[in-house]
Amino acid sequence: MNKGVFQDLRYKVFQSGDPSYLYIGINTVIFIVLALINLPVFLSGNGGLAYDSFIREYAGFPALISKLPERFYTILTYQFFHEGFFHLLFNMLWLYWLGRIFLDFLKPRQFHFIYLAGGFAGALIYLLAYNIFPVFAAATASGATVIGSSASVMAIVVATATLVPDYGIRLLFFGDVKLKYLAIAYVVMDLIGLSSGNAGGSFAHLGGALFGFTYIKLLKNGTDWSAFFKRKPKLRVVKNSTGGRNEKKNISVVDQKEIDAILDKISKSGYDKLTREEKETLFKASNH
Repeated sequence: MNKGVFQDLRYKVFQSGDPSYLYIGINTVIFIVLALINLPVFLSGNGGLAYDSFIREYAGFPALISKLPERFYTILTYQFFHEGFFHLLFNMLWLYWLGRIFLDFLKPRQFHFIYLAGGFAGALIYLLAYNIFPVFAAATASGATVIGSSASVMAIVVATATLVPDYGIRLLFFGDVKLKYLAIAYVVMDLIGLSSGNAGGSFAHLGGALFGFTYIKLLKNGTDWSAFFKRKPKLRVVKNSTGGRNEKKNISVVDQKEIDAILDKISKSGYDKLTREEKETLFKASNH
């Protein structure tokens, strides 16, 4: 790989401050490293499938409650391991497409919070479902686990669709589709999937979707769960060097009511209908 390309990728993933690139990079690197480690295991005849079972055992989130005391960390690790290439590919594509829209309106801190907490919510819904519904009793007892970033990605998808439901994106074969219809289709597919062989994954997706929806609804009402992680400004003593003369402060304060009005306008008529000033206001708010 060209050195310049490698440096550019490293910058985007680890130094740009863009959380969507960060999670895409982490998920991709883990997948590639594990695939390379698995290759000699497979070629030696010791069985790549056994290796996959090892990953599920120690990195996947278990359905069996008795395993949680020793596998407590898997509520985080399961979000970064994937079943196969296409499992990874589609999750990362959705994360990139919706991540770009999300970060046009909200902060990187909120992206981090929704991604990780959405994954936690997905794992807990999966755990509850497999221990409540009798149909999953045998799978739970035999050591069922769930892996993948789908719950985290679903949280970002539904959060974005809840924030700007009428924002349109162009899809191959479908043309322009509003985010609210995309999210609804995604949720319906997972509801149908509850009776399939990947029911565990569908429960996790729905848990992530529920978290993303709830977070944005509360945010619109003035409650930001991610504010707990907001850096507190350091106190500084500023000496007035002008002898008491008032100076104009070069500080841009974004009015929350103005932001809410812009978001309402997007919901009704779409992002493209915003004026240049309104788009600049949103950009300032996202970096405030």
